[in-house]
Amino acid sequence: MVVSEPGLTDAYLRTPRAAGLAGIIFSVLLFAVFGLMRLSVPADPFEQGAWLAGDTTYVTLAMNLVPFAGVAFLWFVGVLRDRLGAREDRFFATVFLGSGFLMLAMLFAAAAVVGAIIVAFHAAPELLIHSGTFHFGRGLAYGMVNIYLAKTAAVFMITTSTIAVYTRLTPRWLAFGGYAIAAVLLFGSSYFDGSLLAFPLWVLVVSATVLWDRQAA
Repeated sequence: MVVSEPGLTDAYLRTPRAAGLAGIIFSVLLFAVFGLMRLSVPADPFEQGAWLAGDTTYVTLAMNLVPFAGVAFLWFVGVLRDRLGAREDRFFATVFLGSGFLMLAMLFAAAAVVGAIIVAFHAAPELLIHSGTFHFGRGLAYGMVNIYLAKTAAVFMITTSTIAVYTRLTPRWLAFGGYAIAAVLLFGSSYFDGSLLAFPLWVLVVSATVLWDRQAA
């Protein structure tokens, strides 16, 4: 039989207060990633890669920020689950976690593809630009972000908003706002450039609301 010290388990399992800032940190980092990428990489997936011959410092910095944004998002999900507690439903919890993990997988994979393109260009500049490999990698990263990441982010927002409606996890207006933004991502992410920025903005507002409720409590 294992005997633990009194209060030790509670101390280790208690959610840190700083975790309430995780969603805000994720939002800021994701804004920074998208902003730095837009400064160097054209939005057109059919571009010829002229940006690779220039300064790629912004792109490299953006790629290095992605892992930190991913960790912050995991903390944000943990904060929401901690706030739900025993009210968490198994069905919605599965979709909630699954869509969040898929979204992070798409974000990490797209960042890895862009990083690989940069490394391959520096290894053989002329060979890469005039090959189908560059266009394949460019299209792959574009599809991961604008199609798959956007759609899984929309599913995450719909699930979170549904949970919020029934459990009052967030204010009702914020839950219905999540539905509206999710609809834009589901049907308009391929047509409206920058629409994906609505997701970190929504996470920022949710995190601020949760943090405010904790301070009030």
